[in-house]
Parts: sequence; structure tokens; C-alpha cells
Amino acid sequence: MPPEGPQEHGTSPPGRGGFGRGEPFAVVARAPGRVNLIGEHTDYNQGLALPVAIDLETRVRFVPDASAQLRLTTSVDGAPATVSVHPPPGPADVDAFAPQWARLVAALVMQSHPARGGAVRITSTVPLGSGLSSSAALCVALALALGVAGDPVATAELCRRAEAAAGSEVGLMDPLVSMAGQAGHGLVVDFADLGWELVPVPAGAELVVVHSGVERVLSSTGYPQRRAECAAAARELGIPLGRAGPADLAGIADPTLRRRARYVVAECARVRSVAASLRNGDVTLAGEAMTESHWGQSEDFEVSTPVVDRLVRDLSATPGVHGARLTGGGFGGCVVVLAEPGAVDAGRWPGRVTRVSPARGASVDVEPRAQP
Repeated sequence: MPPEGPQEHGTSPPGRGGFGRGEPFAVVARAPGRVNLIGEHTDYNQGLALPVAIDLETRVRFVPDASAQLRLTTSVDGAPATVSVHPPPGPADVDAFAPQWARLVAALVMQSHPARGGAVRITSTVPLGSGLSSSAALCVALALALGVAGDPVATAELCRRAEAAAGSEVGLMDPLVSMAGQAGHGLVVDFADLGWELVPVPAGAELVVVHSGVERVLSSTGYPQRRAECAAAARELGIPLGRAGPADLAGIADPTLRRRARYVVAECARVRSVAASLRNGDVTLAGEAMTESHWGQSEDFEVSTPVVDRLVRDLSATPGVHGARLTGGGFGGCVVVLAEPGAVDAGRWPGRVTRVSPARGASVDVEPRAQP
């Protein structure tokens, strides 16, 4: 059974209809980033993935008032932004917002229709452009702070629509794991039916994220093209790639589309293998599948870069490292490493190494007004 939605503390968080009695002074929502152990580009193909919510997060503090605007500031950009809630932005308005991060806020407001305006302060420890889902963490935290109340799947779908409206056609994985993550566990998510199971991450294993030094924005990379290629391959087969098997690949005539499909089919099988290995405490076997996944991304799916490939080779040759692979949409960003504790020397890649732990999903806290 899927776990329950975001944890709530104190007074119930606001719904879309307003705050009601006991109006809070502020609503504080937090949402974690995520690292994907294995299962890249499978979510939009109705396949399997094994993401982990991590202990890097975005926090949104919303102080509501009677105004019709959200006045936003953020720790990651000195430029403020203002977004109207009455009336909310329309589809043609989103691209006009500046700075760029405000486009995602405007798109979320367009989808969620918050009841009122107020002051919004956004802080985050999730690095931008790294493949650790900074945009999904922002979407989820802001949605919860503004009063969106729903199960993890419904909230994730709202955030997916907001990202699409802001120009990034992403899948459901990032906002879903940000909502549903559990401490000490990864989630095996089946994107055909949006069900998931918890998989324990062995306590003796360390998850390390190493930035390649190449930042990217998915909408300006080959990511949209890969989605289109997968859709074309699925049309030839008549089934989603995540539901296909090796025997189906012969039915795809175009060699490029066949390589894309071959990667997705093999990646779904690797997700099953890694999940079984982690349940058995076999981190060596899990790591081997992770490294195989990287070379599938590099050779069949072609979303890696020479810089990332070199980084994976260096990490894979490090004693105590079980496996390493590109994580996120590709074309730069981060490599995730499954290793023995302390195996990855942060001094070798100064400023680029982050040790992460499987963390709980999003939560909401309401700060009551101080009594006079």
C-alpha cells in the first residue's frame, strides 16, 4: 500500500478555500530533493524506477495576507518576484515572468489557484541544475505551503503540469518521491499504475552524489527529443516501452528508436535486480547493475557526456565503490555512487561531493499567531 501523504503538525494546513478559523501567522512547508538510484527515463515510459528522497530540501514559508499577489524572495537568487493570484497567470503569461525561477511559481499558481496572496520566502539546499530535482522540491513545497491538499499522486500530477506549463515536460517521478519518500528507504515505483513499494537501503551502504561540473536545464537539452523518440518507438510497438520485453525490440525498424527502446527495457529489468539486491543486503550486485545502467544511458540512450563518462570511470575504479551512474535527466548534472562509508574522498573533487541519506517526504507545519 502507498504510504500516507505529507506529515502535518499543529493546526491543519490551509485548503484551497482559505484558512478558516484560527488563521495562522505562517505556513512552512518542506520538500526533499531526490536521487535516482536506477530507473532513468522510465517514468514517462510507464516503466519502473527506484528513486530515494534525500536530506537536501527546499523550504517555503508563506505568510498570508489580504492581498491578491504573492511577493516572493529566495535564497538562491537575489532578484524578487511578484505573481498575481487574483487573477492567476494564464498560459500565455508564464514565459514573461522574470527571473526564470518565477516562471515555475507562476505555472504552479495557474494550476493550484491559491486562495490569497502574501509573502513567500524560499530557501533551499538542493543544488540547481544538478539532477537532484530542485524544481520538483520547489513545486511540492510551494504547493503545500499555498494550501494544496491531496494524496502524493494528485500533488505530483499537479506539479508535473506546472513544470510542463513552465517549459519542462518531465515525468511524475521527481514530485512523487518528494511527496512519498521514507527515511532509510528507496521507492520502487511502477509508473503504469503509480503504485510503489518501499525498499530498505542497507545501513552499511553510503550514497554519495558527485557533481560533474556540467550544469544544465533539461528543457534546453536533448531531453525533449528523447521523450519524442520513446513515444515514436512505443507507437511502432503499440505498447509503452516500460511494458515491452526484449523480444519486442525486433518490431522497431529505425535503429535509433530501437536503441532507445532497448535501453528502457533493460533499465526496467535492472530496477528489479537492484531492488532484489538491496532487500538481500547485496550492495555489490546492486552497484554492478547501477554501473551497467550508466553505460546504457551513454551508449543506447545517449544522454551522458564525455565529462560524465570519465567521472563514472574514475569513481568505478575507486576501492570501496560498488557502482556509479549518471542520475537525473542527463546531459550533465550528477553521478550517484553506492559505496562503502568513506570510500569517496571529497578532497579529490573539492566542492562537488555530497553525502546524502534516504529521507522522509514532504511535510507541512503551521505557525500560530503569537498571543498578545
